[in-house]
Amino acid sequence: MPGVSARGLSYEERRQLAVNLTRVLALYRPILDAYIITPSEFLENPSQSSRLTAPFRKHVKPKKQHEIRRLGELVKKLSDLTGCTQVVDVGSGQGHLSRFMSLGLGLMVKSIEGDQRLVERAQRLDQQLLQALAKVEKRNPRVVQRGRFSPQHVVKWVDPKVLCEELLLPLESTRHSGTRLLLTGLHACGDLSVALLRHFCCCPEVVALASVGCCYMKLSAPGGYPLSQWVAGLPGYELPYRLREGACHALEEYAERLQKARPDLRTHCYRAALETVIRHACPELQRPGVQGIPRVHELKIEEYVQQGLQRVGIDPQLPLNLAALQAHQAQENRVIAFFSLALLMAPLVETLILLDRLLYLQEQGFHAELLPIFSPELSPRNMVLVATKMPLGQAFSALETEDS
Repeated sequence: MPGVSARGLSYEERRQLAVNLTRVLALYRPILDAYIITPSEFLENPSQSSRLTAPFRKHVKPKKQHEIRRLGELVKKLSDLTGCTQVVDVGSGQGHLSRFMSLGLGLMVKSIEGDQRLVERAQRLDQQLLQALAKVEKRNPRVVQRGRFSPQHVVKWVDPKVLCEELLLPLESTRHSGTRLLLTGLHACGDLSVALLRHFCCCPEVVALASVGCCYMKLSAPGGYPLSQWVAGLPGYELPYRLREGACHALEEYAERLQKARPDLRTHCYRAALETVIRHACPELQRPGVQGIPRVHELKIEEYVQQGLQRVGIDPQLPLNLAALQAHQAQENRVIAFFSLALLMAPLVETLILLDRLLYLQEQGFHAELLPIFSPELSPRNMVLVATKMPLGQAFSALETEDS
């Protein structure tokens, strides 16, 4: 279950919702700090969206197919409504969204990514798609698309704390037409989503925003949350790491794991036992990120703990109390039940984070809405924050409507 969009609520009602959320989270914070319906486009083939042509599906997983199609179509509508000359895709990764927006929807796109390897792969995929489209057009000249250009890929790390000049530079083809930028990011991680909001607010050439955030546990505090004066003034607004990390889990996927009693649920018990060992060996190191350990359910608990210690920089040969570890493992069902209860708070946390961003934009006089555009069963972080510097009125509703 994702957060809620707060659509239809007035500015004052949204502020009151933030008050209610902080009260509930304050009540249940001790719990959190311890310790599918198939979209219609996949009914025919669960691996291939019927709403994308074959060239745009290649190398793209079903979840990403759904996301790039829905967000790309929204960006196209928003660009048309606001008269944008250029779209900037920030944190573009392998460029799947940028490619669809440029070569599929005819938008002028600049694609910004900090990882050189991802940019090089994106450029190779651009060429492969161009070749595939050329073959389609050769077989059927009636589908020839004119005036479409590949995205311009730029290797650039966007610092969330300062304005990025590269992000604001127009493409050569739009340089003489007056720059009007639309910023977008598909699951822009942590503070990167916040950076998009700040560029939108501070830069007159940025006239529209369509941002889908994720990785809330990577938000800076302070700096990444809270953003709005309203939420910052509420008692109990604080969201420590464990709360923000919990908001990134997908309830729908986890419910399915529970129903099927999947063996990988054991991970929660093993991770709790590992945390106990870490705190005993290195008290100042709490809840460190543990890089994924494959096939956890096939490991003995002591094997998992040894691998986990190595991943966080502690001697894996540290003497272990096997009796204590086995006692932890005997509580596996209780740990799973506890984790399940904690996870019920996830939608509240995500809603508060997104509502804070919405209020931040509205406090500065901009027009903004949260729109649910992805199927939550397929893409749990399904809310897109849309903002403009001109009133759109009822046009906001049209943005979330699927194209036929």
